[in-house]
Amino acid sequence: MIEIERKYLVTSLDFKNDYFAKNEIAQGYLSSNPERTVRIRIKGTKGYLTIKGIGNESGISRFEWEKEIDVFEAKQLLKLCEKGVIEKTRYEVKSGNHTIEIDEFHGDNNGLIIAEIELEDENESIEKPHWLGNEVTNDERYYNSYISLNPFKYW
Repeated sequence: MIEIERKYLVTSLDFKNDYFAKNEIAQGYLSSNPERTVRIRIKGTKGYLTIKGIGNESGISRFEWEKEIDVFEAKQLLKLCEKGVIEKTRYEVKSGNHTIEIDEFHGDNNGLIIAEIELEDENESIEKPHWLGNEVTNDERYYNSYISLNPFKYW
């Protein structure tokens, strides 16, 4: 239940030429406390409850627990979330042995595009497509829980 991932800014829309999956996502936070975030997510036709712990020193690894829940219940729980429900489109692109998830944000976060790559090990090497920009793994401004409270349009 340890999540190991790296985050990068995306420098162009070229990834849209290569994606194999695309989903609309709405997510909100019942708790955005960095020590233990509690997230409600609707991805396509499914609902999820996710709890994440604080990241390690590098920001690459942290505890994550996720459970699929009824989508109707997820919609009701979204109404209880803190302000700033996030809306985004997630694209999935293969790169070497990895799948890169690219989030194109909408609404108050329009213009922000972040890629995430889940790893088996913190030191695992990855093939970086040309549209993958600067790494922002340990920059809390690019955490979804931060973005929900501090929208990109105000940066």
